[in-house]
Amino acid sequence: MTAGVFDDRVCKLGEGPLWHPVREQLFWFDILGKRLLTRAGETTQEWHFDETVSAAGWLDTDRLLIASETALWDFSLTSGDRTCIVPLEAENPVTRSNDGRADPWGGFWIGTMGKHAEAGAGAIYRYFGGELRCLHDCISVANAICFSPGRDFAYFTDTHDRRVLRHRLDPRTGWPKGDPDTFLDLRREGLNPDGAVIDAKGWMWIAQWGASRIAVYDTEGTFRTAYPFAAEQTSCPAFGGPDLTTLYCTSASVGLSRSLLQNQPSNGMTFHLAGAGQGQAEHQVIL
Repeated sequence: MTAGVFDDRVCKLGEGPLWHPVREQLFWFDILGKRLLTRAGETTQEWHFDETVSAAGWLDTDRLLIASETALWDFSLTSGDRTCIVPLEAENPVTRSNDGRADPWGGFWIGTMGKHAEAGAGAIYRYFGGELRCLHDCISVANAICFSPGRDFAYFTDTHDRRVLRHRLDPRTGWPKGDPDTFLDLRREGLNPDGAVIDAKGWMWIAQWGASRIAVYDTEGTFRTAYPFAAEQTSCPAFGGPDLTTLYCTSASVGLSRSLLQNQPSNGMTFHLAGAGQGQAEHQVIL
């Protein structure tokens, strides 16, 4: 199977693809471009912000929860207005939001990182029941936030550490229990784990920055296969389409040489691959 270009708008740092299950529409971000993008059929749209934005969950048909460098926001897709839900490291000019995803209980997990990937500057938080709680600190590049279909585990990574961790969750509330353990250790292979999603059978599909691919690992962390993309810096996958069998993948053009961008102009574009696997529907955020 060969992935094609879903949207040819080049992102400096494409991230956070979200398939809205009610609208049946893909949304994603260009973090460094400070914009939210979408495409429905041949119709494209984008919204521009005065700060970086990176991840989202769906609140209802016409509203998203959006994570920015200073807050979580209630954002209207119809008017473009936004209302602050809760500040997010708003007093820290060093950091911005990065990877995030809604959990099965209606909470929202969001990672932060230094704007220049400063070591240990970031953290991972969960917003649930009106509370924003820090779960893990001293994170350099928070990524790969996703959840098992059985509501047993949350997964996350510090990309610089090259290990994906797995944290058992309380089945009633979704709060983590105990300490996380290592699910994937990619240090020997020199691979950089980025955004990830868990499919319907519990397998992880994870973008590997710098490797031009999304790799698939089963529930035991065993490598099963990988899908190539025409972009060196694959950043985050998402499943979408009416039956959730289309794999989408964002990518980034930042930091690449002029010659590479000329030879492979699809770097920074957003891709799709039909029939790749069977995804889970994204959970609704409950405020």
